[in-house]
Amino acid sequence: MPELPEVEVTRMSFADRIAGASILAVRLGKPLRWPLGCSTEELVGRTVGAVRRRGKYLLLELDQGVLLVHLGMSGRLVFATVLPPAGPHDHFELTTSHGVLRLRDPRRFGAVVFTPTLEAPLAVKLLGGLGVEPLSAAFQAVAFHAQLKKRRLAIKQVLLAGDIVVGVGNIYASEALFMAGIRPTISASRLSLARAVRLHGAIREVLSRAIERGGSTLRDFSNAHGEDGRFQLDAMVYGRDGLECRVCHARIKCLRQGQRSTFFCPGCQRN
Repeated sequence: MPELPEVEVTRMSFADRIAGASILAVRLGKPLRWPLGCSTEELVGRTVGAVRRRGKYLLLELDQGVLLVHLGMSGRLVFATVLPPAGPHDHFELTTSHGVLRLRDPRRFGAVVFTPTLEAPLAVKLLGGLGVEPLSAAFQAVAFHAQLKKRRLAIKQVLLAGDIVVGVGNIYASEALFMAGIRPTISASRLSLARAVRLHGAIREVLSRAIERGGSTLRDFSNAHGEDGRFQLDAMVYGRDGLECRVCHARIKCLRQGQRSTFFCPGCQRN
């Protein structure tokens, strides 16, 4: 599933190229997770402005309204001057004066939704419960610790919930907890300020490094240029069940938390 780094890498790979483009045509394939929310004809003639990100959502700002794009479990965007004919998994296509933006999503858990403003009820429903952006100045260690003290769930599950800090998905939560030396099963409320500060720094470092490495390609992720990510090659624990820890040489373990696989080192992450 594309996580924050993959979504940000996707954004960076086409945002400048599509900015200022006029929408010439819109094509819909099979239904996605949510309906578009307007007719395709209503989008024709509008101009694409900035492309921003909020959590795992891409926000394509138009001169009138916003398109919210979510990649779901298996979605990816492609942007090019010319693309081959749409295939059976291509479910949304925006033809513009600068090129064609296409959403390919075999599992169809992704979505493209139009909203007139970010204050409209649908936008508030989708974005209103998201936590602070982890790479922004608003993500402060002391405030992060204060929020964690209110949660009795395991720290890994609290990170995945996304209502304290947004976008720390399964891969990067495992990696950040390893970097901070924190066992993923410990209750969030038990973390001291010092450990919360370490985790805060680890989250920022892991996500920043993942963006620099183009995200993670575990199955079929690629950016809008068609380039794969490389962060998975650097992973310290994720996907390394049974292998030696690169630091202490203990065997990496895997457990299930909330129906998700969690990877950790019993040597480096003692409690």
